[in-house]
Amino acid sequence: MQNRRVVVTGGGIISALGNDWPTVLKNLKAKKNFVKYMHEWDEKYPLMNTRLCCPVDFEIDKEKYSRKAIRGMGRVAQMALVATDTALEDAGMLGNEEITQGMTGIAYGSSIGSVDPLMEMYSMLVTNDTSKVGSTTYIKAMPQTCACNLEVYYHLTGRIITTNTACTSGSQSIGYAYEAIKYGKQDMMIAGGAEEFCTMDTATFDTLFSTSTKNDTPELTPSAYDKNRDGLVLGEGAGTLFLEEYEHAKKRGAKIYAEIVGFGTTTDGTHITSPNRPTIAHALQLALDDADLSPDQIGYINTHGTGTTAGDITETGATYDVFKRAIPVSTVKNYIGHTLGACGAIESWLTIQMMNEGWFLPNLNLKEIDPECAPLDYIMGDGRKIDCEYVMNNNFAFGGINTSLIFKKIKE
Repeated sequence: MQNRRVVVTGGGIISALGNDWPTVLKNLKAKKNFVKYMHEWDEKYPLMNTRLCCPVDFEIDKEKYSRKAIRGMGRVAQMALVATDTALEDAGMLGNEEITQGMTGIAYGSSIGSVDPLMEMYSMLVTNDTSKVGSTTYIKAMPQTCACNLEVYYHLTGRIITTNTACTSGSQSIGYAYEAIKYGKQDMMIAGGAEEFCTMDTATFDTLFSTSTKNDTPELTPSAYDKNRDGLVLGEGAGTLFLEEYEHAKKRGAKIYAEIVGFGTTTDGTHITSPNRPTIAHALQLALDDADLSPDQIGYINTHGTGTTAGDITETGATYDVFKRAIPVSTVKNYIGHTLGACGAIESWLTIQMMNEGWFLPNLNLKEIDPECAPLDYIMGDGRKIDCEYVMNNNFAFGGINTSLIFKKIKE
């Protein structure tokens, strides 16, 4: 079978920037981040260095979603559900029985499941009390909670791919969903990632001295690629793309936002938390090879851009190794923090929207470029108007997992 074309016909996000493109664009152009000082941590976690995170104002509509429908969903799965509902509605497929007939699958991930039910399960080992463990406790806590809850909610009967690969959960989902359609295994795929905020995650990075401690100036951090950056800030959210085989989308008259033309993924094989320049570069090159493109054809890269010293220097070096020029780059994380399992999906959707808008966000809080970072074109000021046909989104994760996605503008 000849490889098939794969297009994006819908998208939805839950993010601190907003949940729709007009709101997101307005907030990006305001050049302000959404990082907050968490005052309750002063008393609860006095030994933790950072006091910063980027939460989302989210509460599921219990009139729209019945208790029975969401009883097995914790916060992370609920955010995934709302983002997916938005994506399906955007694609014109919400409520369409075709997605239940076997040729629609799901690829979705998060770092872990919901934390509160996880704690309820663990507490019985300490208290010898099982009263808090109910019939849905494990369902809410399990790593695959988003993918499984969504396939049941939408009555999907195609393949399921769960990508619980930390910060590449969302981007790997999109990549693997793209391959499922490209190679004729499915006609349509729901793909994305989600993460609910948990102080455990912040504490993990805090023990590695990777969190920002600019507690008195949350508006100035994170500041990826800046000489004076001091670490990352964690956030939360969800992102979903609806992917479709090109001819199928054309036949039903769907709006096409972009075509996915390249995907590359590698593992480092060296260290579980320290990034590896050659294998990151290899992931980018694999995406270019998959798309049959030269590096000169890419007009912009949405970088992972965590704001950590090792991450920024390694990523920019690997990018320069492949592109060998000052390609325009910027990161969403300076606005909403690192959304872990959600970032690859949120950032892919925003990259597509910016490509179609012809405007790309600036690196917020970037004042003085770190000379240790590679000589790329770090977008600053009010952003950049760029008319380009191809854009790339890159993400990297603990475990030594690297992903790269390439999107093409549809000119029809």
